[in-house]
Amino acid sequence: ADWSLVFWTLCSVILPVLITLWCSFQRSRRQVLIRDIFRKSKHDWHYTDLFGQPSYCCVCAQHILQGAFCNCCGLRVSEGCLKKADQLFLCKEIMMRSNGGAHSSMPHHWIRGNVPLCSCCMICKQQCGTQPKLCDYRCVWCQYTVHDECMMDRLKTEECTFGEFRDLIIPPYYLSTINQMRKDKRTNYEKVVPYCRKHWMPVIVLANTRSGNNMGETLLGEFKILLVFDLSKIAPAKALQLCTLLPCNAVRVLVCGGDGTVGWVLDAIDEMKIKGQERYIPQVAILPLGTGNDLSNTLGWGAGYAGEVPVEQILGNVMEADGIKLDRWKVQVTNKGYYNLRKPKVFTMNNYFSIGPDALMALNFHAHREKTPSLFSSRIINKAVYFFYGTKDCLVQECKDLNKKVELELDGERIELPSLEGIIVLNIGYWGGGCRLWEGMGDEPYPLARHDDGLLEVVGVHGSFHCAQIQVKLANPVRLGQAHTVRLILKSSKMPMQVDGEPWAQGPCTVTITHKTHALMLYHSGEQTDDDASS
Repeated sequence: ADWSLVFWTLCSVILPVLITLWCSFQRSRRQVLIRDIFRKSKHDWHYTDLFGQPSYCCVCAQHILQGAFCNCCGLRVSEGCLKKADQLFLCKEIMMRSNGGAHSSMPHHWIRGNVPLCSCCMICKQQCGTQPKLCDYRCVWCQYTVHDECMMDRLKTEECTFGEFRDLIIPPYYLSTINQMRKDKRTNYEKVVPYCRKHWMPVIVLANTRSGNNMGETLLGEFKILLVFDLSKIAPAKALQLCTLLPCNAVRVLVCGGDGTVGWVLDAIDEMKIKGQERYIPQVAILPLGTGNDLSNTLGWGAGYAGEVPVEQILGNVMEADGIKLDRWKVQVTNKGYYNLRKPKVFTMNNYFSIGPDALMALNFHAHREKTPSLFSSRIINKAVYFFYGTKDCLVQECKDLNKKVELELDGERIELPSLEGIIVLNIGYWGGGCRLWEGMGDEPYPLARHDDGLLEVVGVHGSFHCAQIQVKLANPVRLGQAHTVRLILKSSKMPMQVDGEPWAQGPCTVTITHKTHALMLYHSGEQTDDDASS
């Protein structure tokens, strides 16, 4: 009886352990196989534990809750059918060879099932995808949908017109033709406009999947009708080389990310200028996914995107946007000291430079985010942390008596500073996540501020509480003046500084801000949402 008790006790302990180990082994083996398929496939497969809408496997036609989907063509498949789907179905081709060159026609690329909600059949004009099964077809290029019973042989070979946004799409035959022309050392690309389009403005989407609430990952699939680059996998400088294959002064780039991502792309465009590719420089639109999004707000693209606006409306806004110029500034920080042999730090500024409480808040925020990055995946949480550090600075006042520690010169003229805790140098209208700092309450006369006039606006603040009052329009900033060149001398102690949200602690130094270049941006002049207006 004792041995029997020992045996069954061991079984009750060892058996669950063995089952757990076996399940872990099978799971890891399955994940290795899936990663191997993803790596070798021409599809842009992504695995998900839960689809956002009712989905059916394109191979076995069974209802699935989890599985893989292709961000490029929209295929959805169960885990068990993944390898078979990869062999059966072709993905959307970015480059296709054709005897007719860039003016060739191409048939529809139909994908069966999982059509968008509320889509209508191009033949009978009735709603598609209403049956709870794998049904109906969708073209991955023009996005037209058609019922199973309406699908005819002629539709399978019919020419695809690329749909409503044909003027934004780069046809695969065009890129193939241009690539061949480059090999033949022919450069008259302007003559190869696809389908004789008069108003062709190809759009390239650059998405930062790490920005904001991970919306960038979702947008990769939403913009699948266009050419999309994931900036976590490819640098913007490399992606923008595609502009040299497209007509001069026609390309538009939609940057999905925060102000930091936009600055990254604009730096890559400056590199194109250095290479002598100035005539291929694109105009830049913004889909704001970051926390502050002040540059996006200034250019009319809103304070933040959370999926509330349909992709079709965003593309329409990009088509209708007006081209403008944005001043870009060189910020040079030269350390003081007799034995200082280090080169000056050089930054490029699009939004603003500051020294004082707002730079201290940004510095504390970045230090906290580097320690626990998983906590900072929400725009609301980010702003709450900023609020916490701002409240803390109201009590501690680490930046008090700044006017005794710095000297300020505007266009070579020294400015007598009142009692201040912070100085902010503005290039754009918005600051601090939606505050029009230079205007303040709007009850005092002040010179007009623009982002393309070669002038900087310089203001002072009395502390974090004063910044909060300005943001809710209960106070005005201390307007110190406008200038083409700003020089700031930090005489003693270490102070927090920031350029476009990138903070650091700086010892005694001289900061010189001069005009660098212009960036070609797109301004959305349409009516903004109530949320943007209230910001």
